[in-house]
Amino acid sequence: MTLTSVVDQALPLGNGPAVIAVDVGGTDTKAALFDESGRMLGLSRTPTPRNGAGTASAVVTRVRELSLQFAADFPDVHPRAVGLLAPGVVDDDAGIGILSANLHWSNVPFKQLTEDLVQLPTTFSHDVRAAGEAEFRLGAARPYQNVVVLVIGTGIAGSLFINGHAHTGAGYAGEIGHSIVDPAGPVCGCGSRGCLESIASAGALVRRYTELTGIRPTGAREVLALAQAGDAAATAIWSDALDALALSIAQLAAVLAPEAVVIGGGLAQSGDRLFVPLRERVNALLSFHRRPVILPASIGENAGLLGGALRARDLVS
Repeated sequence: MTLTSVVDQALPLGNGPAVIAVDVGGTDTKAALFDESGRMLGLSRTPTPRNGAGTASAVVTRVRELSLQFAADFPDVHPRAVGLLAPGVVDDDAGIGILSANLHWSNVPFKQLTEDLVQLPTTFSHDVRAAGEAEFRLGAARPYQNVVVLVIGTGIAGSLFINGHAHTGAGYAGEIGHSIVDPAGPVCGCGSRGCLESIASAGALVRRYTELTGIRPTGAREVLALAQAGDAAATAIWSDALDALALSIAQLAAVLAPEAVVIGGGLAQSGDRLFVPLRERVNALLSFHRRPVILPASIGENAGLLGGALRARDLVS
């Protein structure tokens, strides 16, 4: 296991207890040690261990390995807690991974398992909810009390904040990518048809372009570039994605009345190509509703780690 040491990286975490944050993804696991001044040390990206039904146990073992490596590399920093993050359906309060179809676990008590092995107090949370909390407490969502932080990557998920408090629904809230926007649309990986994620995620853009043309683009950015260049298939796919996103945001406006919708993830980096037409489409769908400000996330690719660190600090502060 190789760690890339990144010392004194400027991040807005601020002073507090030293903690470890570990963000388990479907492909890679990111981890960092945060010292008492908020510096991020030893940033690493390693393959997520996969061992079928034993994947959950392998993940907890990886957290132990990372904690030992941080202790060896930074002996003067003494973490007091761990913030562990994972995808899937996560019950933050109970510290349980309810379901991850991709990583082959169900009803795993990650909080307790990690505390037993690492011997540090541990929080366990959904990766996107943690990234959203970082945006809510430190980033673009900070000025608002009622806000949705939407992360668009390979899939789509969100963090909901109502009257200044996170709404988790025992792990089931925020699955905006699986809200249905077109009942006759593509089959989603979850088994439903026409989910937002099946039309508007970065993964969907690539998949749909490949299905239409027989040509597999390198990623969603290439689909956007092709659309800008006038490619008919890319243009239609991107327009469908914008329509689907606008419909979901309009539904959120009708049900939750957020002051803002903050969008992060890879697609958010496309800037005006996303935000200008998306704002226009949302405005066209709304009538009497509170119109949310639609703006890009500000923290960047390490938002999940910062959210994990914030939660770990909350545990021991």
